[in-house]
Amino acid sequence: MTLKIVEDRPTPKEVYNWRPYFLALIAAWGGVLFGYDSAFIGGTLSLPSFSHQFGLDNMSTSEKSFTSANIVSTYQGGCFFGAILGLFVAEKWGRRATLLGSSALFCLGAGLMLGATNKLGIFYAGRIIGGFGVGGISLATPLYIAEISPPSIRGRLVGFYETLLQIGGVIGFWINYGVNQGVAPAAKQWHIPVSLQLIPGGMLLIAGVFLKETPRWLFKAGREEQAIKNLSWIRNLPHDHEYVQQEIHATRSQLNREMALARDHGFMGQVRELGKPGVRNRLGVGMAIMMFQNLTGINAINYYSPTIFKSIGITGTNNGLFATGIYGIVKMITTFVFLFWLIDLVGRRKPLIYGSVGGSFSMFYQFKPISIAAFIAIAQPKEGDKATAAGRSTPYMVANIGYGTYLFFGVCMVLMIPWVIFVLPETKGVSLEDMDELFGYVAPENNQRRASPVGFTNDEQKAEVIHEEIAGLSTDRNV
Repeated sequence: MTLKIVEDRPTPKEVYNWRPYFLALIAAWGGVLFGYDSAFIGGTLSLPSFSHQFGLDNMSTSEKSFTSANIVSTYQGGCFFGAILGLFVAEKWGRRATLLGSSALFCLGAGLMLGATNKLGIFYAGRIIGGFGVGGISLATPLYIAEISPPSIRGRLVGFYETLLQIGGVIGFWINYGVNQGVAPAAKQWHIPVSLQLIPGGMLLIAGVFLKETPRWLFKAGREEQAIKNLSWIRNLPHDHEYVQQEIHATRSQLNREMALARDHGFMGQVRELGKPGVRNRLGVGMAIMMFQNLTGINAINYYSPTIFKSIGITGTNNGLFATGIYGIVKMITTFVFLFWLIDLVGRRKPLIYGSVGGSFSMFYQFKPISIAAFIAIAQPKEGDKATAAGRSTPYMVANIGYGTYLFFGVCMVLMIPWVIFVLPETKGVSLEDMDELFGYVAPENNQRRASPVGFTNDEQKAEVIHEEIAGLSTDRNV
């Protein structure tokens, strides 16, 4: 099957070289960290050795739900604040430095969890610090990849992050099944899944040394010579080539406008910009996508899969972990199909619409084991990036309202469908510099801008727009 490439302008074949793929693959390796860390914890909480080590087996149902929710939400809270901190680090010291620093924090958090023994407080601390690292990575990775990618393949390259996230998730789901089957219920049983976090974290830390800083950030930092050198290397074209010069001109024009805004109106002027047409709608789109993503229930299944499967009749630790592993495989396969065959072909809107239809149907269906997870795996727009009330409250919802939990998530997905149809634009093939035009933003200087195809946000490009807009529009504008 031939993949269709939608170009924003005539693009030399040299641009489609191995270099952007290489850099994107390194940066996207952070997805393995996020995917594994999100997936393994639910199964680890259900391991007999972990329950005995930290006293969960002696707790009442409400106490166990409270402790499980704390273990999950401390990580999510770390992700939330890590993403905010990552924005400032990425703007001040660059995307590359953010990725390296975040991977170091992740490794530190994993080490603390591994050494927690009987102390839940230390385990919580490790979850928070690891979450800080993942939050920084989830902020910097889409920014980095979006800024080094040609517009025509940006969706595919940003999709590397989601792809590796799914692979990390599958490993996290199945590792618990493996240790439950083959390792005696002693400390070693839960140490194995916890310690495996250090492998992808260490690999990102080492490989990140070979990353080149994005030309866009270098231009912004005043390092124009290095910016042009990096851009020429990534595009595999001489610096005086027309394609490279056009990109340099577009980036300079955008950054000049941003700097003029900051100079003339100061910080509060930039804050007021958030309320202007073309900016407020972008910010709202990014926030709404993340809200709906969490309300699909995908995080609930990721973090509490054994509890979820037990509530629909799959009993026993081993059976629950096996069902969780099957769910992970279904989720990974469907993600691959959309990312590599459909996302640059049909755009970003249609997968969200069709996925929401399938996911909501599964929630309303008179469940058979696995049917919920299988459909939700297809429906989910993207793996959870943010701390969510849904993630925190899931064990209480399952314990107290049972089927109402799935009814709630199903209704949320139904509400998502008209929002996507009537509100969400298509961003397929749109360059970063043309996002202003797409969303109807008119620069104060009324700069003349190039026209380009109009489009929306998908799994991968969603990550780009969300991290541009929620993170303060850090790639389209400086805050």
